[in-house]
Amino acid sequence: MENFTTHDFFYELPKELIAQDPLEDRASSRLMHIDRNTGEYTHGIFKNIINYLNPGDCLVINDTKVIPARLFGVRVTGDGELLTGKVEVLLLKRKENNIWETLVKPGKKCKPGTRLSFGDGLLMAEVLEVVEEGNRLIRFTYEGIFEEILDKLGQMPLPPYITHELKDKNRYQTVYAKHEGSAAAPTAGLHFTRELLETIEKKNVTIAHITLHVGLGTFRPVKVENIKEHHMHSELIIVEESEAEKINAARRNGGKIIAVGTTSCRTLESASDNNGIIHSGSKWTDIFIYPGYKFKITEGLITNFHLPESTLLMLVSALAGKDNIMRAYKAAVKEKYRFFSFGDAMLII
Repeated sequence: MENFTTHDFFYELPKELIAQDPLEDRASSRLMHIDRNTGEYTHGIFKNIINYLNPGDCLVINDTKVIPARLFGVRVTGDGELLTGKVEVLLLKRKENNIWETLVKPGKKCKPGTRLSFGDGLLMAEVLEVVEEGNRLIRFTYEGIFEEILDKLGQMPLPPYITHELKDKNRYQTVYAKHEGSAAAPTAGLHFTRELLETIEKKNVTIAHITLHVGLGTFRPVKVENIKEHHMHSELIIVEESEAEKINAARRNGGKIIAVGTTSCRTLESASDNNGIIHSGSKWTDIFIYPGYKFKITEGLITNFHLPESTLLMLVSALAGKDNIMRAYKAAVKEKYRFFSFGDAMLII
């Protein structure tokens, strides 16, 4: 197996090709189709993806829901007096009812015991302790329902490369988002409209739901030269029995298993055995897929265009071959495709 360095996955990307806003019509993104075996690619429009799907195939979608996890507040004294300087808190993982693991900026001013106020006291918080990687455990106090307060005060945790403000929170959410728990969207799914999904089902393509709650590790850069030394953050995956049966039945009957997004692909590969049978249940996964990986169940992938030197670019290179992917990316830059979360799509099949 070839040894790859992080730099093997570098490509030049002009800044203006990073999509800052979602398109008016989700399904009108461009679509590059790349043949997994030959590496040949063609250009089209996303809504025509149905032409590549056959009756009996199974489309696997990640129905996680992004929470408006970014909160802006101020420090307060024990008597409730305001202190100077704003504080930004990003919710990462719910530890127990009102205690969350968070990322806090500026961290230096938020030592254990610090009290915070959000929305003029609608939501209060206390920093309990500093945990790994400088994250803070915070206990929140409030009256009413936490999710409703968060919906009122929180902002969507957009990736750092998106500098525009998002006008409609729902545009960083798939139309099938259901289970709250992600700090980032499974962005390949953003291209689907309800109408397109109905048309796909009418063609007798099965749609199976799985859940992977996307953590911020999805944006974590690879800092080692030898990619095998990189360690992924663990993320929670859930596969219901009914959905596992849909996927297994499609495979038994000769249908292709097509993952919508790298998160669906990582869930499929984490929950399957070596015979390509997917098992229901929930567990944590830190699977890292890079060239040389033998796929157990995923035969096709719908995905966006990923950052240079990222683990996501390594995953798509494992499926379609590194040289094929790097050549296709070069063409995408030349053809002025839109890149990253709100950008255009690629279908590998």
